[in-house]
Amino acid sequence: MISIAVKDLMVSLDDYATVSEDATLAEAVAALEEAQSSFDPDRYQHRAVLVYDKTKKIVGKVSHFDVLKALAPKYNKVVDFRELDDQFLIDSDYIRNIVSELGLMQKPVQDICQRAAEVKVKDIMHTPTHGEFVADTAILSEAIVQLLMGHHQSLLVTHGKDIVGILRLTDVFSKISDMIKACSL
Repeated sequence: MISIAVKDLMVSLDDYATVSEDATLAEAVAALEEAQSSFDPDRYQHRAVLVYDKTKKIVGKVSHFDVLKALAPKYNKVVDFRELDDQFLIDSDYIRNIVSELGLMQKPVQDICQRAAEVKVKDIMHTPTHGEFVADTAILSEAIVQLLMGHHQSLLVTHGKDIVGILRLTDVFSKISDMIKACSL
């Protein structure tokens, strides 16, 4: 595994969905669909859109989760369940009550379409932290530890100071799966 470099598994920016930070949510969804249609059908589909600024520098990403969250603006009134679930036994009945009380995702489809046309990706995107960047020359084992420690779905791959691609957890998992299958047990 040591000889596998991040650049050997990354998806190039040319093959990934990207949009301007001034794009709407609807435009981001369209860009994701377009990138999916021309991507290698034997690989996992993309789960995010990368966002660039006026200088074409990648400044964020919008994931499937971010899209759904943006379509339910009242969701911000809800506490992050990931930290509470083990402590407070949050179950489906509790979730159903929250959905009902706050009216989450209760609007007609027309409202979702209107919201998607109005929301700007810069207002909902995730801005990567220092721990979400990995050098293209880093070895796979380093990237795996970085993905695990940060609970990341992907890392932005850099060459010098430039972002040149994205290392997706799905591609790392696929490579590890292939290695396991190749073992003679």
